[in-house]
Parts: sequence; structure tokens; C-alpha cells
Amino acid sequence: MGIINIVQNVKEIHPEYVVIISIGKFYYTYGKDSYIIAFLLNYKLNTFQNISRCGFSNDSIKRVIAKLEQNKVNYLILDRRNNYNVDEKFDNKNLNNYSKIFKNAKKTIGIKRRIENINEYLYSNIKNGNISEILNKMEEIINEGRKI
Repeated sequence: MGIINIVQNVKEIHPEYVVIISIGKFYYTYGKDSYIIAFLLNYKLNTFQNISRCGFSNDSIKRVIAKLEQNKVNYLILDRRNNYNVDEKFDNKNLNNYSKIFKNAKKTIGIKRRIENINEYLYSNIKNGNISEILNKMEEIINEGRKI
């Protein structure tokens, strides 16, 4: 059974827990959980088998756990070496902020992606004759917001 299937099975039982999987010297989260980790810790979000994924090294796990606990987000840590048994579990009961944090994460990461796409467009069209015109319009809009 693949990692994605295991995560899906665990999420059926614990839908509002961040599922963190230990694989060698790294930890990974998938789907909604990866958005939460990327948002709270400013980590990069990437794609694995068409599913969002966020990874970080063993050295970062204490920081990740502290951030999840500080934000009252439930989590499970599973170890691939031990047949995906639960190594650690943190449960905030009805104080769990999983849904609230995910909603903010999805919105913020979506906006960041839009900004990155604009930035990529600008750089790839830097030699285009009307790029200065586009930049002037963007700066005009930005400066209008500053006058308030």
C-alpha cells in the first residue's frame, strides 16, 4: 500500500489531524495537512502524485510540533519503519483549530501563488516592449493604496 493510501486511511479516522510521516531523515505531510505546515512554518509546498506535499528534515520536527501545539492543531506522527504505527499523538479535543488554520492557509497560499505567477510573468517578459507600461500601471495601483 502506498503512502498516499495510508494517509487517506488515517484521515478517514482522524480527519482533523495533521498526519506527519517519518521517512528516513525527513518528515512529510500531504493534502490539506501540507497547506497547514507550509502556512505555519513558511515551508515550500510541492506536488507528489498530483497531491500537495510538504517535507522537512528530522532537525525541524521539534519546531513543527511546537508550532502545531501553539496553534492548537491536532497531529499524529507515523513512522514508516514501524509499519506506520503512531509514534506520537496530540489531541486538543474540541479546541482543535485544524479547519480554521487550513482555511487561512489555503487562502494565503493561493494569494502567494498568484503573486509568484505575476512575478514569473514579469521576469519572462522583461524584454517585451510594453513591460514598462505594465509596471507603471501596477505601481500606480500600489501607490493609490498607500495614500489612504
